[in-house]
Amino acid sequence: MNQETKKYEKEVLIINPTLIDRHSLIKDLLAKNVNEHLEKKGKLSYLSWAWAWAEALKADGNATFKVEMFGDSEAVKKCYMDINGTAMVFVTVTMFGKPMTCQLPVMNHLNKAIINPDAFAINTAIMRCMTKGLALHGLGMYIYSGEDLPEGEGSDVDVGVMIDHLAAIDAASTLEELKDAYTTAYTACGADKSWQKKVIDAKDKRKGALK
Repeated sequence: MNQETKKYEKEVLIINPTLIDRHSLIKDLLAKNVNEHLEKKGKLSYLSWAWAWAEALKADGNATFKVEMFGDSEAVKKCYMDINGTAMVFVTVTMFGKPMTCQLPVMNHLNKAIINPDAFAINTAIMRCMTKGLALHGLGMYIYSGEDLPEGEGSDVDVGVMIDHLAAIDAASTLEELKDAYTTAYTACGADKSWQKKVIDAKDKRKGALK
């Protein structure tokens, strides 16, 4: 096998989502500490969208985001959904071959929906929504769950193992299987309250689906 062939195969591994080990890539994003790039607005903390997008491109050069449009015809489409005079924006972020859609109200610094928002407020909400969409892929997710540090910092819990445990909970086809998967996952959490909550939430969600 010559050098050019090796190079080509390496590129295929990067761009073909069916060959990507998403667990490993998501684990890296979940473990990334983003605290130095947080911006404060009143009592709220926001992750810099420019920095976040740069990190996304470092992790996946094919990452994209799409602002969802609303309206009956192309001529009147808007980049937000009108809800009783307020606005909700939707952004789909695709990383590692998987699209994830996130929504966010157009809000002021008090975290309240703005009545008849202007273009500046809508644009700000779109970029914050994109950043929130990146969190669905792992980057800065701990900010939205109220944690001070990313998974893995200050904890002995193996993130990759916990992702497998959560997947086992979600895959349980009976209440008995769910009980076994939950017990194993909760034990693996040790004293980590953040992971305990994630496991409990996953169990409750799956239990509701099985009833």
